Amino acid sequence: MRTDPRHRITSPLSTVRNIGVLAHVDAGKTTVTERILYLTGTTHKRGEVHDGTTVTDFDPQERDRGITIFAAAVSCVWDGHRINLIDTPGHVDFTDEVTRSLRVLDGAVAVFDAVAGVEPQGEAVWRQADRQGVPRIAFVNKLDRAGADLDAAVASIRERLGVVPLVAQLPIGRESGFTGVVDLLRMRALVWADGRDGYEDRPVPGALREEAARRRALLEETVAELHPAALEEYCAAGGVSAGTLASALRDLTRGGGGVVVLCGSAYRDRGIEPLLEAVVAYLPSPLDVPAVRGTLDGEVRERAADPAAPFCGLVFKVQSTPTGRLTFLRAYAGTLRKGEVVLDPVSGRTERIARILRVRADRHAETDVAVAGDIVAVVGPKAARAGTTLCAPGAPLVLEPPGTAEPVVSVAVEARRAPDADRLATALGRLAEEDPSLVVRTDPETGQTVLSGLGELHLEVAVETLRRHGVEVAVGRPRVSYRETVARGVTGSVYRHVKQDGGAGQFAHVVLDVEPLDVAPGTAGAFEFRSVVVGGRVPQEFVRAVETGCRDALAEGPLAGHPVVGLRVTLTDGATHPKDSSELAFRTAGRLGLREALRTGVTALLEPVAEVTATVPDDAVGGVLGDLAARRGRVTGSTARAGTTTVTATVPLAELFGYASRLRGRTQGRGTFTTRPCGYAPVPAAVSARLLPG
Repeated sequence: MRTDPRHRITSPLSTVRNIGVLAHVDAGKTTVTERILYLTGTTHKRGEVHDGTTVTDFDPQERDRGITIFAAAVSCVWDGHRINLIDTPGHVDFTDEVTRSLRVLDGAVAVFDAVAGVEPQGEAVWRQADRQGVPRIAFVNKLDRAGADLDAAVASIRERLGVVPLVAQLPIGRESGFTGVVDLLRMRALVWADGRDGYEDRPVPGALREEAARRRALLEETVAELHPAALEEYCAAGGVSAGTLASALRDLTRGGGGVVVLCGSAYRDRGIEPLLEAVVAYLPSPLDVPAVRGTLDGEVRERAADPAAPFCGLVFKVQSTPTGRLTFLRAYAGTLRKGEVVLDPVSGRTERIARILRVRADRHAETDVAVAGDIVAVVGPKAARAGTTLCAPGAPLVLEPPGTAEPVVSVAVEARRAPDADRLATALGRLAEEDPSLVVRTDPETGQTVLSGLGELHLEVAVETLRRHGVEVAVGRPRVSYRETVARGVTGSVYRHVKQDGGAGQFAHVVLDVEPLDVAPGTAGAFEFRSVVVGGRVPQEFVRAVETGCRDALAEGPLAGHPVVGLRVTLTDGATHPKDSSELAFRTAGRLGLREALRTGVTALLEPVAEVTATVPDDAVGGVLGDLAARRGRVTGSTARAGTTTVTATVPLAELFGYASRLRGRTQGRGTFTTRPCGYAPVPAAVSARLLPG
């Protein structure tokens, strides 16, 4: 069934689905997106990743590298429902794109490889969706591959993601013989033939009837354990009807009680129609999710997804195109019309909406209006950034912006030719505007321009973007962001700040205890401040000033000027002067007092570490393990399967530069790997001695 893409949706919000496609790199999510666009009539030819002809991977770098780098929004129509879909990146270096996309989505399809099951970045994006509270359904892809195993993939979903999988299909055939699925709700076989669009609806094959009945019974039992209405019917009738089962699956999906699991092969056009039907049936519409919450003058307020309410939308992406600047936003409430003025309630700036566009990756269709629930691009705003709220001027509301990951890798960049310096500054500003996880700063010591990002590939893509815009740049070796922490604290560190240079003076006396702070891995940035001063020896407003001063001191540690993390500071005593004490004096005392205490105690250097998951041929395992050891890696596990071994290790990020080339060389191009940041770890003394000045 293919829908005419020209069909306009005028039905209510209940027929809108805002979804994302999430997956580990190479699990097939872009191919899934392409098949959705083809089957809905949005495109008239199947795009292929390996040919560089996909709609959503339209950037030249995406086509050259064969991976998704930038989140791409598309809109299509299926069975009278408008589906606004965002194809997200699967590589860990572009995880911030996933975070910003999830912030504006109501549901998602998580794609898993039927051979590999749940892979590291697939797990990472699943956890991101957990934090955002986004309901999901799972699609086990690539069932036509050698070694594909639906049951093994489902087991990995249960074990690694900690969810209850509700398997709604049974594959027909294995590996290259995979031809279709049995729909366990309707107990019908859906069979696809090569070279033909759509599936044939047939009775369940005789050889699969017993297995299909067993799996249907298992699905009924599992759902009955989780859903009261299904349990009531199961106890009364000894089973659950298809209608009750579908209703329960919808409730469990939207409430997070379980995850519907479907399967197929997107590359061979098998399983996409049932996936679309599941998106419509189980994932929520804008009316099914809680009203958006924002703040106004410190007060939390809600605004319902009502086209008649005052307009309120959140910007999640900004993109520069040859024809101008596009601002992508999710409309949460109200109606936005072309030519209207919107307000940024944080800056107080108003901007006019010149055009509203329905987006299909790099192609657009102009529309006059966007209503609550829509995901569109607008032309006109010049200052809006990802995370900016745009709303009706008469009804301001500030929505919570998506979080931004902290950069961990940096390179120095400079223009090769002096006349290009201004162009480089402009281009870097545009990059940081489009991708908030890229940070541009000037090194105060060297005067170099430093570009920081989430990984080596992230920076490679950014630098290549500069070059493709005609800016020739020279790039230094990547550097990681080290931290300093307290290895051994100090007790009773006294600092007395006295300044008298005519007029009112400054006086502040503080006594500080500094100690290491035990925190979970990956949260080394924690800092705690507390006061145990009694008797009013330091007034409360001065206590707050001391805390502010201590936070100021964390910017540069005593070892090498890196930020200080993982410590607790306790103000134990102090003294004031009746005339010369002030908040400024106590803030200064807090800053200088903590710096002195850190110099007195023992501090240590921390480095960012990453979990590396390398999949290599069995005959190359020894060389790969030796290389990881040489990079100060600590192997945490390995599993063997079908002639390959997957090795998991924790490796300092500084040692991973150039690892892709080394792994290809040691495995004759057959090895692959992924990385996932996992916090900070102490630098060994021998390495620390090389890194520290002097």
